[in-house]
Amino acid sequence: MSKSWQPYALHILDAIERIKNIQSRGDLTQDQILYDAALRNLQTLSESTQNLPDGLKAKHSDVPWREISGFRNILVHNYLGEIDPETVAAVVNVHLTPLEEAVKAMLQSPKV
Repeated sequence: MSKSWQPYALHILDAIERIKNIQSRGDLTQDQILYDAALRNLQTLSESTQNLPDGLKAKHSDVPWREISGFRNILVHNYLGEIDPETVAAVVNVHLTPLEEAVKAMLQSPKV
């Protein structure tokens, strides 16, 4: 029996909503608390994408699934200090909306 992926999809949408709320409170590139909160939600979101079915991810090839998954490792291990507030803000501003749209579409699609 395979593990249900829908709770992970909902978890991704929850993390995206939290990041939007964080952004509404100020500039995460200027506020360490907002930055840390965004990082935590990005980590959670990235981990959850690893539990989505490959077949559904393939239908949404415009989303950089592999990079999102890899971003989790960068966030957790902070490889050579590669993460900074500007990078995080760029990821949030560029990739969150397409990811949100893809995950919502996945939840509306027929069973995998």
